[in-house]
Amino acid sequence: MTALRTVTVDGSPVHVLESGTGPAVLMLHGSGPGTTGSGAWAATAQALGTSWHVVAPDQAGFGRTPVPAGSTGGLRLWTEQAAGLMDALGIEHYAVVGHSMGGAVALALAAARPRQVTRVVAVATMGAPGAPLSAGLDAIWAAPAGKLGARDMLSRLVLDQALVTESAVDARAAAMRAGEAAFASLFPPPRARWVDDLTLSARTLAAISAPVLLVHGAEDRITPLETATRPLLEHLTDVRLHVFGRCGHVPAIEHPQEFRQLLSCFLSQRSRQGADEGAHLYGQGDERPSVPSP
Repeated sequence: MTALRTVTVDGSPVHVLESGTGPAVLMLHGSGPGTTGSGAWAATAQALGTSWHVVAPDQAGFGRTPVPAGSTGGLRLWTEQAAGLMDALGIEHYAVVGHSMGGAVALALAAARPRQVTRVVAVATMGAPGAPLSAGLDAIWAAPAGKLGARDMLSRLVLDQALVTESAVDARAAAMRAGEAAFASLFPPPRARWVDDLTLSARTLAAISAPVLLVHGAEDRITPLETATRPLLEHLTDVRLHVFGRCGHVPAIEHPQEFRQLLSCFLSQRSRQGADEGAHLYGQGDERPSVPSP
């Protein structure tokens, strides 16, 4: 059963998609304008079935979750709000899956809550020390609301341009218009400072004790593999990397079946035994949805 509800966290409302029962998985979306927890993760949550308790919030400034009064957003707010949400739900132990910006939040949460976070999956993640602001990310954060901005953004997110359908553009344009005012306050220029805000120190990364799975697309132009994910291999203690060939910034959209199998397998593991320990390159395509929602 899937439900949408609002949870109060530190006096501020957080809009949440919940589904299933069993071990808890907190799923954190990325930073593109118009992104929401349900838009990013509903299909993945449905594919995982009812045996996982999926919690997918709209993070502050996105969807129906406002930025709390007196705050300006940023890694600290998103991390504290994610931790507070799970506390408010009474969930003591949970895995965290994060995409792009959400990956940086997931890693920061694992460092801050080592007794609560059991596993981390960071997809096309931000957070690596020294990672620059890419031209693609700069363009996405600057994308104007409306169909032209939505089309340009979606075309940058995926390698397969067949996924940029008219229905996908229309849906994203509507979401961008709905969240335009809140999003405008999150990443104003100069935007390199927001990449810096989402960067985790070597000390923070070394403090992460939970097993980490890094997932990346080989052709990602938003958070390029070489600058965004490979440096994390040097800092994380218990880490493995899975690379999808013929894939841009959203592996969950471009390789959905294989991504879900990878995710389910990793989340189900109770130890490092049997875990893949290197980088894997895949080029096999699979069935893909028509509407990208990173």
